[in-house]
Amino acid sequence: MMGTKVLTTVGPEAWRNSTLKGIKLSQTIAQKSDKNCDIGRCFDPLPHLRDTVAQLSNDEIHRYTREVRGVVSRLRESLLETNEEIKSLTRGKEAIEKTLEHTRKDLKLNKDSQDIRLSRPAKEREHDGADDLLNAERSHLLNCKRALEAQLRSVQQQLHILDLARKRLFACLEERSRVLDLLCHTVSSAANGANTNVSTSTNHRSKSMMEGRISRLGASQADPLGPYTPEVDQALADASDARARSAYLRKELRDGIERTENLKQAAHKSVNDGLTQKVSETVTLKQHLGVTLGENRHAIHRAQRWYDATDKARSYSVGPVMSADLTTREKLDRPMVRIFQRHPGTQLPEAQQIIQGTDGLLQSLTATSRNIGLLRLSNLRLYDDIRTKSAASSIDSGIIRLRRRRSDHRWNLGEAF
Repeated sequence: MMGTKVLTTVGPEAWRNSTLKGIKLSQTIAQKSDKNCDIGRCFDPLPHLRDTVAQLSNDEIHRYTREVRGVVSRLRESLLETNEEIKSLTRGKEAIEKTLEHTRKDLKLNKDSQDIRLSRPAKEREHDGADDLLNAERSHLLNCKRALEAQLRSVQQQLHILDLARKRLFACLEERSRVLDLLCHTVSSAANGANTNVSTSTNHRSKSMMEGRISRLGASQADPLGPYTPEVDQALADASDARARSAYLRKELRDGIERTENLKQAAHKSVNDGLTQKVSETVTLKQHLGVTLGENRHAIHRAQRWYDATDKARSYSVGPVMSADLTTREKLDRPMVRIFQRHPGTQLPEAQQIIQGTDGLLQSLTATSRNIGLLRLSNLRLYDDIRTKSAASSIDSGIIRLRRRRSDHRWNLGEAF
């Protein structure tokens, strides 16, 4: 036992264990540190994290603004289309207002024509075909006026709807454009950039391509927090519906104005033709009346000559006014008669025959005088009829000239005759 050496520690065991424990703890910490360094090498951000994050944020902002720019281009083009539609519908409104004004003038002309015809002589105021044509024209014009007023109200309502759609588009455009202050690209480049699958467009793009570009994306693609919001989708949808309704209304306006013009022209022509025919008939009757008046005067002259001849014959039959003027051969007691009457029963009917002849001539004179009076009365009636026919034809001719003069509607409703 003395030959064997036993190594023993001099320091206390607790002191040694404390040192070993420190060594192990240091080794463990070193391993964890190396492991953390390895993990950091894999997962820790690089030193240019700030620049990278800023770049990513800028890319996200750029993507969002490009999409918003595409939406803004759709809104802007829809706004332009709406403005053009409002201009077109406003021109249609002006056209229908002009047509309505012409219709009111035609109604005034119709009323003036009827009022002027009332100034005809009493014998010529009997209801005729021209009055029927004027009444029919007035009925057609009133129907056209009511239809045009209804269309005008529809146009005004549609203009109000288009104006509301334009205001809504403009509000959405301003709201969406708030994030585009730092972008200086044109709308055409923005629209082309939004569609990456579409090649560069030419200067003359078709209408279908334009409508496809400004059409709404659909409610399924609307995102309250995205570039294409439901408000934008609804604004585009309302504007598109309003423009479609306006286009249909403009077509109805064109057709309605064309129908109204054709109807008014046909009614105006029929009235003018009827008045012209009435004037022609009146002039024809006036000419016949003139011929009849001449024949009547000729008959008066013949009857007057016959009256004068009959009166002279009656004067001859009655004899002179004074008996002293009678010749011997004209006396009823002339010598030949006195000698003849010496025998009984020899009465001569000379006196009775003279009296009868004188009475017959007197009756003839009375009848002839009555006929002359009737002829003169007929002459006055014919002359009065000619005068009324002249006045009636003059009034109707004036109406025709008035209607032709005012057919271009270049006169005011308050214009005097």
